[in-house]
Order: sequence, then structure tokens, then C-alpha cells
Amino acid sequence: MSSILVTCTPAHGHVVPSLAVAAHLVAAGHDVRVLTGARYAERVAAAGAEFLPLPAEADIDLDHPNDAFPERAALRGVPEVRFSLTNLFAKPAPAQLRAVDAAIAERPVDVVITEAMFMGAALLAARPRDERPAIVTLGIVPLSVADPDVAPFGLGIPPLPGPLGRLRNAFLRFTSERFVFAPVLDAAREAYRAVGLEVPRDVPLFDPASRSDLVLQFTVAGFEYPLRHPRPSIRFVGPLSRTAPSNGKTPSWWGDLDGGRPVVHVTQGTIANDDVSQLILPTLEGLADEDVLVVVSTGGRPVDSIPGPLPANARVAEYLPYDLLFPRLSAFVTNGGYGGLHYALEHGVPIVAAGTTEDKLETTARVAWSGAGINLRTDTPDPWKVREAVTAVLTKPSYRAAASRIGAEIADSPGLAAVDAAVAELTGAPAGR
Repeated sequence: MSSILVTCTPAHGHVVPSLAVAAHLVAAGHDVRVLTGARYAERVAAAGAEFLPLPAEADIDLDHPNDAFPERAALRGVPEVRFSLTNLFAKPAPAQLRAVDAAIAERPVDVVITEAMFMGAALLAARPRDERPAIVTLGIVPLSVADPDVAPFGLGIPPLPGPLGRLRNAFLRFTSERFVFAPVLDAAREAYRAVGLEVPRDVPLFDPASRSDLVLQFTVAGFEYPLRHPRPSIRFVGPLSRTAPSNGKTPSWWGDLDGGRPVVHVTQGTIANDDVSQLILPTLEGLADEDVLVVVSTGGRPVDSIPGPLPANARVAEYLPYDLLFPRLSAFVTNGGYGGLHYALEHGVPIVAAGTTEDKLETTARVAWSGAGINLRTDTPDPWKVREAVTAVLTKPSYRAAASRIGAEIADSPGLAAVDAAVAELTGAPAGR
């Protein structure tokens, strides 16, 4: 049995996969503690782990960040990414590290398992290896590496092969570090100083592989940008969550899926769904006169949060059984959540993605680059743009072929079993009972 500390920023999309890992390790017999925001205490307990609270200065509600930072609401694209990285991730890092140190002082830790955006782990990794536990980073957002073959993370720019691409990337990295993301790097340097660490010449803010012993990236190589010199510390292990059997409960209109029309599913996820005018309403309007069945999930909000009257070809439910739905889908329209995208890819379903906030600039860029779908490059697409994109992914076989190719990689990937192997490798002991 190993002593494991799981660290996680207090955001639903970060906590849920981290707790899946924690529950898996608890079931394997490990001593697991989870350091995250106070509002997730009950979920941590339900996973069988011990809850440790982040200090108040690091316990920002990242699901509703505009409550703490109202000025963020007006930002989009790169300015929003820059603001969020500075204020939601870099500045809380010293308080995060102090909480990690307190947990280690209370009970020795063999392995720290952290998600990629918990910046306190970057500070921990800056210490000599014999002065800290092993660190495993969970790649629950698109892979970020400082590498000549890719543009800097956060710009949403896909690769350009060859010497010209590497020249472009070097220029973008220079301008990104000096200008675009300079406030983020300044905040990161201040975080190093605040905890008494020497500030490295190249702050590895966007490169978890340079600060962790292992990175388990929860996707497959076919959905990530290729590198000429892959790092051995980075392992593509497939999505963390696979489509699991549901309780089989379906809405009363479920039989309509068998009517012979292509089924298009649209959702804004379980968090960014308070304004359905961003994606759900444009999809309903854009496809209202098309020969498709549009299936909407409100992500837990009441069905009547979708203003009526609904188009005749639309069906709505709060939640839908993905194990039963995705095998029937012809297309998936999404705001770019990393987990939801992988459910679609797992089933070879082509994607129409519309998202520019947080890590979605990078996620949606990979949808287009991989060939598995279309990136609308906005949070609020016009209805005709949605209709045009859905028509394309329905009628051009290349999109489904690319999604199916990635789905085959997912089927062959280890998922959570890779966590067991990582723990065993870093501790020299079996990861299970």
C-alpha cells in the first residue's frame, strides 16, 4: 500500500476525473487523501478518500470564476485565457504548495498525483528530487509542452510541419512569453519567490512534463499534435472515463431515435450551461428545418430552461444515458469539454465544436486538426454556421472516418490501469492489493 496525495483545483471538470483516479486507487488498497476545494468534501468522502481542504486564498470557485472576478466576464479568447491563468491558477500556487507541505508533514507521501492545472505542483517539482515525493500529472486538458514542433499552449494554433513551422513556433513562443502571456509568467515567477524557491530561467508554466516524473495524458496519440522527439515521461493512456453502463432510464420520447433520421446531440455540459443562447439555441434554430432529430441535454437544468416553442424535430432531457445515446448519434455539437469530446470519439462520432474559453481554444483546435470534426472558433455561433458545419460532418465521410480511427485507438488504450502502473513504477511496489 502506498500513501498517495491527490491535488486538484476546485473546478468540476478537474475534480471529477481526479476523484475517479482517487476512487480507483482506494479500491486498490492505497491510502489516499485529496486536497481540493471545500465544496467537494462530500464527493471526496464518497470516493472513499480522506478530504483535505485548500486554504481560503486558493479555494476559488472555478466553476463560477466571474463571481470572484467580475471583470473576466467581458473577456474572450486569448485575453480570457491570460486572465484566467494569471488569477485562477498562477496566483493561488503558493497557498496550494503550503497546503501540500502541511499534508506531507502530517503523513509522509509516496506519490503526489495532480492534475495539470494545479500550479502548486510545479512549485513542489522545483525542489530537488530527494526532497519531495514522486509527482504524476494527470492530463485532463490538452497536452501542453514547450517544444519546437508546436505553438505555445493557449493560442489554439495547430501545428505547421517542417522548418517553417518550427520558425513560426519559435517566433510565437518569443512573442507569447514577452507579450501575450507576460502577466502569467510574472505571476508564476512571483509564486516561486513567495515560497523561497529560485526562479528558473525558463519558467515551466506551460510544460507539466518538465516538472513531473510522469504525465498520464488522458487521450490517444491520434488526438494530439505529433512531436519529432516524444518525451518518455509522457504517456498517452486514453480517456479516463469510458462510456459506462447507465441505469437504462430513458425519456418518454426515446423511441423517436428509431425514426430513421440522423440524430444530432447538442449540449453545453454540466457547468457552462446557464446561457443556452450560446450553443443550444443556435443549434435548434439552425437545424429546425433539416431532416435530422436534434437531441438536447440541459446538463441537469430543468427542461423548461430551453425557451419554447421547440422546433418539431427537437427533443430535450436533463440528462441522457450516453451508453445508449452515442452509438445512435450521427453528429455531436459541443462547447468543447475535453471529457465529452472523448465520449464522441470513443464511438466514432464526428464533432462540431464551439468554444474559446479556458482550455477550449486548444481542445477545439485539436478537433479540426485531427479531422474528426469542425471548429467553429466561437462561443456563440450563428445558427447558419451550425447548420453548415453539421451538414458537412454528416455528408463528408472523412469526418466519421477520422473519429472512428481515434475511437479504435481509445479502445486499445489502458485508461485507469495506467495509473496503477505509474504508482508501481515510481514506488517500486505493486499498485494493487
